[in-house]
Amino acid sequence: MRWHKTDVSQYVEAKEYIDSAVIPLISLDFSLDIEKNAAQNEILEILASQLERELTGRLMLVPSYYYIKTGNREVEISRLNNWVEHIKTQPFRHVFFLTFDSAWKKEEQALQGSLIWLPGIQSGEINSKEMQGMVREQVVQIGELIRSYW
Repeated sequence: MRWHKTDVSQYVEAKEYIDSAVIPLISLDFSLDIEKNAAQNEILEILASQLERELTGRLMLVPSYYYIKTGNREVEISRLNNWVEHIKTQPFRHVFFLTFDSAWKKEEQALQGSLIWLPGIQSGEINSKEMQGMVREQVVQIGELIRSYW
């Protein structure tokens, strides 16, 4: 389910079955790597969307969390943990963060959810069969990981 009116209406009717939330972590970075960053963020959005379709009925894809890559991580961790506290009152039992940013790996212990760090996918044509295959493979692997928490 997505953070759209029709999906949220369905969620309200069946919230006891939807026990997992996914939050994509998307960095804003206007440095020299802006194109790579933008491509990875686009891929992350596609990946999260396909993951939501793969796990429909058990998973809610909540709005992405945007942060400044060079910002204060302690502040971002606090804000994310506030999100998680609120989300868990709904009552989601599992909260997963999806990110390409390896810096979050160092902060994993401080987060009140499970971090799924994805190694950077080389930027290429997003609509190519090769890229679609790589994204599909990632979705299958992440889906298996999330299912292991159930």
